[in-house]
Amino acid sequence: MRIVLALLLVSATASAHTTLTSPPPRTLANKAGPCGAAGSTRGTKVTTFAPGEVITVEWDETVDHPGHYRIAFDDDGDDVFVNPNNPNDNFAFTLLDQIPDKSGGHYTQQITLPTTPCTNCTLQLIQIMTTVVPYNSFYFQCADITIAEGGGSGSGSDTGPGTDGGCSTGSGAGAGAPFAAAIVFLAGLVARRKRR
Repeated sequence: MRIVLALLLVSATASAHTTLTSPPPRTLANKAGPCGAAGSTRGTKVTTFAPGEVITVEWDETVDHPGHYRIAFDDDGDDVFVNPNNPNDNFAFTLLDQIPDKSGGHYTQQITLPTTPCTNCTLQLIQIMTTVVPYNSFYFQCADITIAEGGGSGSGSDTGPGTDGGCSTGSGAGAGAPFAAAIVFLAGLVARRKRR
């Protein structure tokens, strides 16, 4: 009984290794490049920013890995993103690299967006989960954005993250409710058993 309870607790908290929280991610999946889920495409969760705006990118690391993070930008889709091989890689689409890992928790990082407007832009966060060169282990998340005059401060049709695939054990917001109910039920069984 204790093993089942422990497994449920672990399952309830292991929704992803890295989760982009702002701007909202295209999907909660994070295992397949370039954006988390194999074949993921631009969705309806699009956030609009002003040209050259300084924004704060936020994410959570729920499973700690050694390594670092990179934030990159594609002005037309997500087809330019290439995985880095070593610390000296320098790609034109990289906005900021070598963001240090801090052993889990919540991360915030300010970046400056390009000044050229675009309607099909993608912001990519990757976690390089190793210090071994060449790099061979990554997690991916993307945010669908636009850069437009009159935009700014994250306006747009943000409807929350998607739910297709990856390590996620839930199906979006509220997915923890069944787990919580199961945990309460099992805790009651354990308590009853102890009284006997």
